Amino acid sequence: MVCMGNICRSPMAAAVLANRTSEWKNPKITVESSGTGAWHIGQGPHPTAKKVWESAGYSYSHTARQFQSSDFHAFDLILVMDSSNFSNVIKLADSTESENKVFYLRSFDASLSTIDPESEQFYELEVPDPYNQTIEAYEETLIMIEHAVDGLLQELSNR
Repeated sequence: MVCMGNICRSPMAAAVLANRTSEWKNPKITVESSGTGAWHIGQGPHPTAKKVWESAGYSYSHTARQFQSSDFHAFDLILVMDSSNFSNVIKLADSTESENKVFYLRSFDASLSTIDPESEQFYELEVPDPYNQTIEAYEETLIMIEHAVDGLLQELSNR
């Protein structure tokens, strides 16, 4: 999971996916998150993000880190939150194989599955950044993430 600073959206998404797949054996899912920026390396999650995921019943420990080109070799899927993250991650790809691992997280949301990420509608696939907004913005972000994770899990179950 990748967002900008790795303290709001991507750790929220990692919390959801890690909790929902904690007992999966095949495939075994390992979840990590990172940010394209270096501002918050070593910090914990934004307090509101953590409060929202814990209120929803998710338990998750998080320390912010920056996305590295080596992540392409460590992970099968790179799920980004918005077009800026997409662009920044793709710039670090060293091959078409690496580029093909990068998806908008919300492209797995069943209600958005017909949207082409390269079309003029790409913005509908973005998870807006709730950084320093109201708790309601964080709650809306969590709902978007949960819908996308539902679709991702369905996709993985069909393989």
